[in-house]
Amino acid sequence: MVQSMQETERKYDVPSSSDTSWLPPLDRVEGVTSVVDRSIEELDAVYYDTDDLRLSGSSAILRRRTGGSDAGWHLKLPLPGDSREEVQAALTDAVPDALRDLALSRTRGAELTPVVRIRSTREVRDLVDAEGGVLAELSIDAVRAQSLRAQGRSAAWREMEVELAEDADPALLDAVEKRLREHGIARAQSSSKLARALDEMAPVPAGERDEAADLAAGSAGEQVLAYVREQIRVLTALDPAVRRDRPDSVHRMRVACRRLRSCLRSYRSVLDREVTDAIRGDLKWLASELGAERDQEVLMKRLTRGVKALPGELVLGPVSARLQAWNVARGSESHQRSLGALGSRRYLALLGSLAALGQQPPLRAKAGKAADKVMAKAVLKEFDRLAQRMAPALDLPPGPERDVALHEARKAAKKVRYAAEAARPTLGKPAKRLGKRVKAAQKVLGDHQDSVVARGTIRDLAVAAQTTNEAGFTWGVLYGGEQAVAHTRERELLTVWERASAPKLRKRLSR
Repeated sequence: MVQSMQETERKYDVPSSSDTSWLPPLDRVEGVTSVVDRSIEELDAVYYDTDDLRLSGSSAILRRRTGGSDAGWHLKLPLPGDSREEVQAALTDAVPDALRDLALSRTRGAELTPVVRIRSTREVRDLVDAEGGVLAELSIDAVRAQSLRAQGRSAAWREMEVELAEDADPALLDAVEKRLREHGIARAQSSSKLARALDEMAPVPAGERDEAADLAAGSAGEQVLAYVREQIRVLTALDPAVRRDRPDSVHRMRVACRRLRSCLRSYRSVLDREVTDAIRGDLKWLASELGAERDQEVLMKRLTRGVKALPGELVLGPVSARLQAWNVARGSESHQRSLGALGSRRYLALLGSLAALGQQPPLRAKAGKAADKVMAKAVLKEFDRLAQRMAPALDLPPGPERDVALHEARKAAKKVRYAAEAARPTLGKPAKRLGKRVKAAQKVLGDHQDSVVARGTIRDLAVAAQTTNEAGFTWGVLYGGEQAVAHTRERELLTVWERASAPKLRKRLSR
């Protein structure tokens, strides 16, 4: 069993002397009334990583620590700013399976072995407010690091951490830092003890040569790769959240898959499709596996909202109970499908392919060309594909054939959006404006498609209710409401598409 917490802290370089006369009186910081000496702790931690340091390379840390109040296994995952999520597991000899799984998107299945042992003598002080509440913990560590690899090198230093207490105001860290800077105490260059130990004892292996290193600033290759690498980072970072069923994590990971797929398709002139098409196929598979869970979330929310919006006299029979039972059965199944995908060999292979794509991109000749011309051409090409789908779809009469055609147009709209999104740093406002207009059309198309899916589910639920002699009236009302939504969205689409397809938008993009 694991538990997680968020830690927010800053590290500082301090004098090597054990004398702490350099430490300024922090009880003069606003909100802090006293600094209370708490204890001295002896901590002993062994850090685990792959041979090529994939965890530390992605700013993650896995350690087995004894001593202190939180002895056990700790997996630290990066969060924005000064924060990290720390996932803790009980002290065992081997790496806990739960932590191994949460690190999988970073290790890509490679073996985890001890790389560094770090022992610290820690002096702990509490920064306390007027009511006696702890605002932050200040610790001064005398650190001794030893490599557990063949080199066997060692290092020693002193450092200070200021860790914010739970629910404390983050502004306190700024106030403390200001006070420390006034006394010549600077923020540490290394983000963690492990990072500093690796820097001082054994540099990170050079690995494969980065094929993008020679790309000129402002080139199409540089811009496209920056976008691709960011989406790979996002996908990798979301894996632990999906495994733990965190809110919105499936949706965000699926979006990262779609962004990557679209980028690799739109910018085939930059990245060779002989390599990227196979990756796109695997991304499509992963998005589909995750889609079952995400689609269930969206559909349940929509149907629940529809039932709640009805006047009480129109809700006949156990409608909400049937809806909840349906969701429990489908929800559990869809989450297991997501977990199955993340535990598969195909997913591991995809992670490896993505890592290779980021490190050794299959660049084509246009990668070295100026980004503005190459990317504008790609965005406009995707827009033309969208227009070719939208025009015939709008000419079809309402019905299943039109529903399918509009759904295909929606998928094409997403490709335009993501192509424009990748090009925004280069093309600026024209790309942003086009993306915004296309997003408005996509949103209308999305709500239309959701109404199509909802009607199919409502009909299935009505049939199931009929087999047990439940009233079907409410299901019919819900079905009719979704039909009305679809008709409204089809009318709205004419307006938003007219704005998105304005010639001046495309003209500005191609200047």
